[in-house]
Amino acid sequence: MLSLSDIRAARDRVDGVARHTPLERSRTFSEMTGADVHLKLETFQRTGAFKIRGATNRIGTLSAAAREAGVVTASAGNHAQGVALAAERAGVDATVVMPKFAPVSKVKATRGYGATVRLEGVDYDEAQAVAHELERAEGLTYVHAFDDPAVMAGQGTLGLEIVDDCPALDTVVVPIGGGGLIAGVAVAVKSQLPDARVVGVQAAGAASAAASLAADERVELDRVDTIADGIATRSVGERPLAVMREYVDEVVTVDDREIALAVTLLLERAKTLVEGAGAVALAATLSEAFSYDDDETVVAALCGGNVDLNRLATIVRRGLVQLGRYRKITVGLKDRPGELERVAGIVARAGANVYAVHHDRTSRDVAVNAAELELELETNDADHAASIVADLEADGYDVDVLS
Repeated sequence: MLSLSDIRAARDRVDGVARHTPLERSRTFSEMTGADVHLKLETFQRTGAFKIRGATNRIGTLSAAAREAGVVTASAGNHAQGVALAAERAGVDATVVMPKFAPVSKVKATRGYGATVRLEGVDYDEAQAVAHELERAEGLTYVHAFDDPAVMAGQGTLGLEIVDDCPALDTVVVPIGGGGLIAGVAVAVKSQLPDARVVGVQAAGAASAAASLAADERVELDRVDTIADGIATRSVGERPLAVMREYVDEVVTVDDREIALAVTLLLERAKTLVEGAGAVALAATLSEAFSYDDDETVVAALCGGNVDLNRLATIVRRGLVQLGRYRKITVGLKDRPGELERVAGIVARAGANVYAVHHDRTSRDVAVNAAELELELETNDADHAASIVADLEADGYDVDVLS
């Protein structure tokens, strides 16, 4: 079982490579929830995520022969960058196998840190299978993303920092992918603050941890589907699962809508860019996926900021939908002069801004004497968006809300 002394020893190896990242109280999220919310800003870590901690500790334990041979790993992105930089700093050759659909920004960053990158498989598990083939064929040391005691201990140094910076915490909320991070953080926190609560969070589309704990054995999902690609693993590791049984109080899930809302609010209110996987701890807090008391001190670990910019636009758009500040609607029109102007006037008088307009009179689903108008609107909030729909319907239009 992972111990506090293992994590403290890891801190000696990690110091000088990983940063001690800020932990700040959020007035905005405290007011929104009623709790005393603090954010562990691991997004400011080197490589943009916590993975540099575990990778540095694991590579620091290699024998001279293993260092000479080099290392190999599989990752959707953040562990890839952590291994690449840790290996570069240690003078060790690194090969990283990433899924074919890994975010472009993470692939480029991994190569930029000096690793050899191979794109194989449709998800983490298929990429991992290829990496193990290279391990056997070339005599490399495999650096597991989570199911490795040295990696878990390295990730646990984040928990040491949380306790150092917020010793009065009541609850720490931590993302779960493979489980290496929450295993390390839970041991670091509970060993020093036994009355503190540790809550793990998974994306609903990749929720293997809760199923594994309920079944008392490791459960592997057939597939995963979430915008939180950094935690989109089919199963947790055997070693992290054993630690979770001992140290984690509760595991909850959040859906992609809740994750998108958290990413959007962090951008707008905290001026902090966080990827989907890094935002799930705050998403769980905002959605009250777990219970907490007023003024309870809650630390949400924001563990990654390496979001692909193409994906970010989609995530933010989903977040704006949740806030009621973006609406896509269709309006059925009579195919006659002035109808488009009339609808535009209703929208303008309501104070909404038009992002885009699509006017269709040729679709097979539209009557010969009619047209369909699709509008993308910038609105103030959900009530404002609803009032615009009501105004259009009051004027005789059929309206469908698409998003």
